[in-house]
Amino acid sequence: MLSSITGQYLARYQRLGAPDVAAGLLPVTGAQRRFLLVRSLDPAGRADIVPMFFAFPRGTVDQVRLRAAANHLAARHPALRSRPCVVRATPVLRPGPADVPLDQVACAPGEDAHDALRRTLAGWVADGPPLRLFLAQHGPDAEEVLAVVLDHTACDGHSLARIVEELGAAYRDGLGPQDVAPAEAAAELATYRDAVLRQLDAEERAGSPRALAYWGERLGAVRDRAPLPRTLPTAGELPTGATELILPSAPSGVAFPALLDACRAAAAVLYGTDAVSPIGYPWGGRPAGAEPVLGCFLNTVVFPADTSRAAAPDVTATEWWDDLDRADTPFDEVVRAARSGGAQWSGRLDGLLTVDDSRHRVPLRLGAVAGREVHIGGRQVRAPFAVSVTQGPELHLRMVWDRAVLDDRAAEDAFAALCGALPAEAPAH
Repeated sequence: MLSSITGQYLARYQRLGAPDVAAGLLPVTGAQRRFLLVRSLDPAGRADIVPMFFAFPRGTVDQVRLRAAANHLAARHPALRSRPCVVRATPVLRPGPADVPLDQVACAPGEDAHDALRRTLAGWVADGPPLRLFLAQHGPDAEEVLAVVLDHTACDGHSLARIVEELGAAYRDGLGPQDVAPAEAAAELATYRDAVLRQLDAEERAGSPRALAYWGERLGAVRDRAPLPRTLPTAGELPTGATELILPSAPSGVAFPALLDACRAAAAVLYGTDAVSPIGYPWGGRPAGAEPVLGCFLNTVVFPADTSRAAAPDVTATEWWDDLDRADTPFDEVVRAARSGGAQWSGRLDGLLTVDDSRHRVPLRLGAVAGREVHIGGRQVRAPFAVSVTQGPELHLRMVWDRAVLDDRAAEDAFAALCGALPAEAPAH
């Protein structure tokens, strides 16, 4: 038997044989494997989704034109029209026709557009198109709020700006799925398959014995923690709590190791000062030599936050650089290596960290009108807490937490510790 999880997967995919592969079945990346496994283990079968919300003046959105534009993107990009399935115990993507729904969301009594969209996304059905649009408004004079929502198996952070830009361009030019020639669609399918196979090749090489030994030693002290004591949630409260802070930002932003140390400070408040908490963060891009296709090519890298240690930027920076040398090792390989190294760890993360640069964002433009990106919180999170950092002219810190796991007061104390651990640039406002 092949020792590499990725190698085993590639062998199973190749054994599907010519009829299945010729029918268009596509392999999945390590990141997609992880999302599909997490979904299968979730009692409710929840998918990980990535929503973007844009507010427009009422009457801006031409719904027929917008749906045609979205289906143009789906016809061009295989990841936006492929659904996960399992063929002979092998996870794959099955491409289908472009079929992006655009649903109008009505507000229930007492709801505004944000409430209605939050409720709608909570009912997301995993077995459906990977790209979906939802439009809500509240009252005759209210803004329209458009949700562009993707299954995480179909996108990563590198894909989002391109999706927004291409959706606006297709809307502007009045394009639809019929404007993608069959030869172009076939070429895009082959290009996407090539990119995924290159990614899997890189992941297999990154699962070398030396890399696995490194992760086994690095994460050997990680343990699944016992459930935290907490009070019962308030009736009717959102499943997640949230708090945020905006700080002046240095031109270069905050170094990533400093953000990891700040998460360490938050974990110390939540889990005590004698734990090693696994904090996950996305990293990676397209493999060398591959075309910049839309899809899910990130990896989840694990930082073992030793809460017995005080923040030590130089030490953390050195550890982080060493981790990045092995950041392509797929998450499932890392978990197996950690358990071989003595970790009593299921792969469950104690926290998540994502970092974005607002200077690289583009607004969704429908015709002559640029949408205003808005945030709608309250959605469920896959870890006890998740920190998002947006760097730009200002440093925007936001933390959300699972109220089924953490009390609001404990989470707010942890966020205060996180903010206090950051390098001081200027007073908050």
